[in-house]
Amino acid sequence: MHGPVLVSWLLAALTATSGAYCLSRLGRTPCAADAGAGRLHAYESDAAEALMGLGMAAMALTGAAVPAALWAWLFGVPAVAFLLAAVRGRTGRAHRLHHALGGLAMTYMALAMAAAPAHGHHHAASAGAPLLTGALLLYFGGYSLWAGTRLLAAPGGVVTGSARTAGLPRACRMAMGVGMFAMLLTM
Repeated sequence: MHGPVLVSWLLAALTATSGAYCLSRLGRTPCAADAGAGRLHAYESDAAEALMGLGMAAMALTGAAVPAALWAWLFGVPAVAFLLAAVRGRTGRAHRLHHALGGLAMTYMALAMAAAPAHGHHHAASAGAPLLTGALLLYFGGYSLWAGTRLLAAPGGVVTGSARTAGLPRACRMAMGVGMFAMLLTM
């Protein structure tokens, strides 16, 4: 990332916390197909969000220190799997497409940062295609706003009783949308 060091660390903390929470949810969600489509979808979603959150944190801190090909495989393969699942599946298409877009956006950022010429830290050039970056910024900015309004509109918010546990996954989705927006913004 080309942004200030403090922004990278704050972004890493935000996305690592979200990713770790989703990872902790994996242990509580059965992945067996006989557990029902809803639980399988929740497991799939938690796995994708854990990968994205922890991967975003690692990318924010290490950036170009890790080869772009590794990032491309790490995010590209699950993105293609989610894309195929969205095309073939009958339920959960929008959520799978969102995960596919997130993985493809992370792959795009890794490849764009690797292709950007090295400059001094005061003259960082923009990486990637401006129109694609702009479209991704609009999507993830809009997604973050949408997720935030859903979080606020939930009965009881995220502060009280059982709404707390229901609101945490929504808060993590919003946080990761904001994290993706910030990463795209600093490209």
